[in-house]
Amino acid sequence: MPLGFYIIMAAQFFSALADNALLIVAIALLRDMGSPAEYEPLLKLFFTVSYVALAAFVGAFADSMPKWRVMLISNTIKIGGCLMLLLGAHPLFAYAVIGLGAAAYSPAKYGILTEYLPHRLLVVANGWIEGLTVGAIILGTVMGGVLIRPDVSGWLLTLKLPFVGSAFQASVLAISTLYLIGAWFNFHIPDTGVDHKPLKNNPLYLVHDFNHCLKLLWRDKLGQISLAVTTLFWGAGATLQFIVIKWAEHNLGLDLSKASMLQGVVAIGIAIGAVMAARFVTLRRSVRVIPLGIAMGLVVLVMTIVTDATIAMVLMVVVGALAGFFVVPMNALLQHRGHILMGAGHSIAVQNFNENLSILIMTGGYALLIMSGLSINAVIVLFGIFVAASMFLVKLKHEANQRVADAVGQLDDHHH
Repeated sequence: MPLGFYIIMAAQFFSALADNALLIVAIALLRDMGSPAEYEPLLKLFFTVSYVALAAFVGAFADSMPKWRVMLISNTIKIGGCLMLLLGAHPLFAYAVIGLGAAAYSPAKYGILTEYLPHRLLVVANGWIEGLTVGAIILGTVMGGVLIRPDVSGWLLTLKLPFVGSAFQASVLAISTLYLIGAWFNFHIPDTGVDHKPLKNNPLYLVHDFNHCLKLLWRDKLGQISLAVTTLFWGAGATLQFIVIKWAEHNLGLDLSKASMLQGVVAIGIAIGAVMAARFVTLRRSVRVIPLGIAMGLVVLVMTIVTDATIAMVLMVVVGALAGFFVVPMNALLQHRGHILMGAGHSIAVQNFNENLSILIMTGGYALLIMSGLSINAVIVLFGIFVAASMFLVKLKHEANQRVADAVGQLDDHHH
């Protein structure tokens, strides 16, 4: 891999690291403020709203200038969100601003790969990026858990940093430096020399164009399957983050700082699965991993009977590994189809729109279930059955597509 690829990875890593550390710190802050329990999944909701609302524009924005500049602008927006937290804004609103930065960042970080690398390296590069993003989720989550520990935040306070009056502000400042490091790497990303399309001024045109791309991917026989799988995966993954925290507190008796470590364990599993998929699954065979999604949904059900922390960790690794193994090939397939059908930036915007809509719906649904007073074990059972059933339906749809394709192929042969 060329050097530029590693610089892109580093920039990506620090930005994602900060996003995830901040989530745990924000949850802790909400608890300090005495906010109701359903506010916690709403953090994810506020973070994700920008992805969905701006989906039509961020792809075009990412394609309109060198990708490193897009990444730099996005990082600056995230730093602004941290400043809002330091100045006492409500965590939900500050996190929404950070989501705005993340929404603009995403099409650039994936789009630059398709511009910078030959497509034979795409599955490997995706494996790396996913693996590293997951690494950032693990470390970020663990780091957030460490930053909220009274001894650590107390020590940060003794450093007498600027803007810092409370332990919480010290944690936010520590996280802001990660965004700054990310921004420093953004400056050193090589220009890929690809021509950039000037941004169309008419927002209606962009919405129309985005709508066209959305339909194009959902109608494509392989595109729709990979899009359905990744959409479901991200919605389920975001919900699982909150389920694991609640479950660790309820069934295992762990506090937030320790429960956030368990989230990290799921992510380790995802990394293992992602690495294995990158080694063993080719783009051509990528659809064969769908049954693992069904298995993941069923394995989640086991959580309800686990009360031992060691068994819990093993279970979390298994859930993560199944998830990682089936999502990486699907992601690569989706990018490949998207790149062919409409160009990288656009297809990633479509992918983000669907995945984040799924996160909104699923974390919103989870917040409603918590509000209705359902026990965490009941929520887990509903969640596991939903994931397994949805993946099963995707599998049936793919098999139906295959039969149609085979029939058409036989007709063609007949005519020849």
